[in-house]
Amino acid sequence: MEENLLKTCLYDRHVALEARMSPFAGYDMPIQYTSIIEEHNAVRNGAGMFDVSHMGEIFVSGTDAEKFVNYVFSNDIGGMPDGKVLYGMLLNPQGGVVDDLLVYKEFEPDHYLLVVNAANIAKDFGWLLTNAEGFDVKVRNESDRWGQIALQGPKSEEYLTGVLHLDDAASLSFYSYMEMSWKGQRLIVSRTGYTGEDGFEFYAAEDIICDLWDVLARAGVTPCGLGCRDTLRFEAGLPLYGHELADDISPLEAGLGVFVKLDKDNFIGKDAVVALKEEGLSRKIVGIELDANAVARAGYEVEAGGEEAGIVTTGYHSITLDKSICMAMLRKPFTELGTRVDVRIRKKSFPGTVCRKRFYATHYRK
Repeated sequence: MEENLLKTCLYDRHVALEARMSPFAGYDMPIQYTSIIEEHNAVRNGAGMFDVSHMGEIFVSGTDAEKFVNYVFSNDIGGMPDGKVLYGMLLNPQGGVVDDLLVYKEFEPDHYLLVVNAANIAKDFGWLLTNAEGFDVKVRNESDRWGQIALQGPKSEEYLTGVLHLDDAASLSFYSYMEMSWKGQRLIVSRTGYTGEDGFEFYAAEDIICDLWDVLARAGVTPCGLGCRDTLRFEAGLPLYGHELADDISPLEAGLGVFVKLDKDNFIGKDAVVALKEEGLSRKIVGIELDANAVARAGYEVEAGGEEAGIVTTGYHSITLDKSICMAMLRKPFTELGTRVDVRIRKKSFPGTVCRKRFYATHYRK
């Protein structure tokens, strides 16, 4: 184990379950407990729970909170109702992605919760502070004070009500949340997810998160590691920062333009995105289905007709679909659906076909 790795509040429980631990975003995190396949299938067919306490929680408050968040956030929070959650991105002036994140509109006026990727907490916090000049806002990084569990799968609502007895949260629609109480302490329950299945997230103080984990574990919910979290999000066509999104990748190139509201007032990166849209994309992230069972990993080269076409961003042999698939950043004109390409895997080329990057039909609760 690398020195100086951080530990989440659930670390001792992972070790007790003999999880395979590995460094991730500066934390010592569970990659798998039994097997990635078993944990993946548990989420697709029943319910699994993830320790995502390494994620960042940054709070923005003040009379200019809405104005400020709208200035740094690609989506539009104007008129956003209390209890709503929006997905979007922090963009740099060049139109690349500083990070993708969730914005929670709090029930207290002029208050927002920004949930950011673990590897980008310090970067995002610094970015927000730098750009807060001139706004009447307070930006607080409270990541160390919060733990988080993601309960995911078609049976997650059964555990929410039948085991945790959080019946009111069953009424949540997709991308909404509510404030609740667990043993007299504050609990935030949301319904978003990163697996393609219905599910809930629980944010609370560390002792509450540990208690919730124990209750769910005793009820038989499968503990899941970051290994299957990646295979699940990948099948659902969801991006991972550093792979499908980065400082030099535009949301338009990632196919996430719907989360960039160009009709709202000026925001960081807007001019660059508008210019890119007017010029037209020279590259785009697409899906590729390989003919054979060879696995295309991130960084592998993609060719078409002997010409360099792009590079793989994420690839697996899909556990749910039982086929080898990948996402790749390809140059035009190779991004058209049905285009035949070759993926270089080690010293061999394996043919495949460009397809949509949402490989799996998601089952969110609308």
